[in-house]
Amino acid sequence: MRSLQGRVVAITGAGSGIGRGLAQVCAARGGRLALADRDAEGLQATADALGGVAGGAPIATTLLDVADRDALYAWADATAKRFGEVHVIINNAGVALGSTVEGASEGDLHWIMDINLFGVIHGTRAFLPHLRAAGFGHIVNISSIFGIIPVPTQSYYCASKAAVRAFTEVLRQELELEGSPVSATVVHPGGVRTEIARRSRLSEVGMQAVMGRDGEAGQTEFDRYLRLDPRAAAEQIVRAIERDQRRVLVGADAKALSALHRLSPVGLQGAVVGVVRRQRRKLAAKG
Repeated sequence: MRSLQGRVVAITGAGSGIGRGLAQVCAARGGRLALADRDAEGLQATADALGGVAGGAPIATTLLDVADRDALYAWADATAKRFGEVHVIINNAGVALGSTVEGASEGDLHWIMDINLFGVIHGTRAFLPHLRAAGFGHIVNISSIFGIIPVPTQSYYCASKAAVRAFTEVLRQELELEGSPVSATVVHPGGVRTEIARRSRLSEVGMQAVMGRDGEAGQTEFDRYLRLDPRAAAEQIVRAIERDQRRVLVGADAKALSALHRLSPVGLQGAVVGVVRRQRRKLAAKG
């Protein structure tokens, strides 16, 4: 897909962050937009910022929780009916959970997996028949650099994003083997200035022992690493669609960490532990 001009692009998690950036970039490329988010105010703000029109057509907005499988399928069908076709689905919606392996509740586990993993799986399966019907299309699934590298207190987030990576890579292989006109890309953003950390669920059980700080302090520390502008991240993702890339690492930090993981995945695990220990000593000295 060399151009998004006139193409119908569906985006989940479009109410803020990378999702809003993607809406802006796709609109600038002439795409027609179907936007979804569970945050009504954020979703409307994204549409308003674009003047309510993209690609010469009114922007379609839908209040949606991607954890709701039936609602996701209904949104896919409604989008195809409204625009007559769909060419791109970007499964971007995601949440974070700060917890040790033992500290998360059963409810927390279902919450993060239902959104981060099954939201992507059901979003892919719901839209794939419509992309085929259009004659060509592209599926973009947002993973994370944490889908490649391990980070303490992010076990379930890492697991969900690693699963998205594997799922999308297999999907791409299967589409190629069948000669499908539909393609797929997995995206691994690094530190992007989004609200995901501030909106994350935090479990204090074990956090102090592992990180040497409470969840709120850890959140503040984590924010220091969120440097890339969401629209700049979105530009890289859209270029990946246009170039039909299998995988895109978004941000210099994601590229560096991925390279370190390829060189020595075991060594990187130890290095992360060392970094966390140094941060703990630094905070202890301050406090």
